[in-house]
Amino acid sequence: MKAMILAAGKGTRVRPITFTIPKPMIPIMQKPVMEFLLELLRRHGFDQIMVNVSHLADKIENYFGDGQRFGVEIAYSFEGSIVEGEMVGKALGSAGGMRRIQDFWPFFDGTFVVLCGDALIDLDLTAAVKWHKEKGSIATVIMKTVPKEEVPSYGVVVTDEEGRIKAFQEKPSVEEALSTSINTGIYIFEPEVLDYIPSGVEYDIGSELFPKLVENNAPFYGIAMDFEWVDIGKVPDYWRAIRSVLLGEVKNVAIPGREVFPGIYTGLNVAVNWDKVDITGPVYIGAMTRIEDGAKIVGPSMIGANCWVCSGAKVENSVIFEYSRLGAGVQLVDKLVFGRYCIDKTGAAIDVQAAALDWLITDTRQVLPSNAALESQTIAELLGSEAIKQ
Repeated sequence: MKAMILAAGKGTRVRPITFTIPKPMIPIMQKPVMEFLLELLRRHGFDQIMVNVSHLADKIENYFGDGQRFGVEIAYSFEGSIVEGEMVGKALGSAGGMRRIQDFWPFFDGTFVVLCGDALIDLDLTAAVKWHKEKGSIATVIMKTVPKEEVPSYGVVVTDEEGRIKAFQEKPSVEEALSTSINTGIYIFEPEVLDYIPSGVEYDIGSELFPKLVENNAPFYGIAMDFEWVDIGKVPDYWRAIRSVLLGEVKNVAIPGREVFPGIYTGLNVAVNWDKVDITGPVYIGAMTRIEDGAKIVGPSMIGANCWVCSGAKVENSVIFEYSRLGAGVQLVDKLVFGRYCIDKTGAAIDVQAAALDWLITDTRQVLPSNAALESQTIAELLGSEAIKQ
């Protein structure tokens, strides 16, 4: 059976992570989110998978290859061009990407599934496809019911009693919302749906294709299902996803490594004197990471591989990406450290180089000048604010 993963977007709402990592490659406990989608598709018999790529396309293609090691077949549709030897992405939109594949050669020749490449899901795709076929639907949106106070964060789907889609609302207020069923970015299509998509232009599934289906009174349905769905479309979403995994709330994602103490997991060869640090789980510490004596880590927190947490540093409810060095004076509470950026859980970022903080938050591979006096300063003294220290 055939499926498509939408992976061409720039992921602007997950910056600065997506400056160097395409959104489908964002790691959930050391594993790209797209890999979880491939596992789901394979479990339900979808073994021929098309992936449209654009932004940082080579990173996706180099990791997943032809799909053999994941038990599926994968092909890629690149959207963009080569300019002066460099790949320049130009995404065609979610629907435009589908149409481009079909125009190249009719790949979609039966019922197929389309998934957005930025969510963790544990959905019974087999049951969803069965419902779709029983309805005689040309397109089906998999929906999820959320509390009414959460609808302003999502695209809302309005259906009649039979499940036929009548309208959409994009992030309505609680008072204006006509439904509590939201669009999860999981779709089931018949090939005929492609007749509604123009060729060679940018075209979106949600804002253009779906309204056209409603306007033409096509057999277009939505089904609300009870399943695990963890969106990582924005930095705060990613934050919650990691936290949920550490707290054991995401059943299809295991914490890697081994559990050395209750709630404390490590990768290979972590350098730490356990009786000289203060670590409260749930915490994951990646391979080849050094935790100096006197450091404090409070969960839920994740520290990536090849990091260095200096003596006196504190990490609480935070996510630290690989190769991060946290100096002796740093106190990170509710923060995400990615490369040269320190981000709070709302998504606001500080460029630590521009703020002259790269002696406190830097790359473990960088040789730092020895300056004991500088190391003893606090972040608050440098910034004159509570931007990082809490």
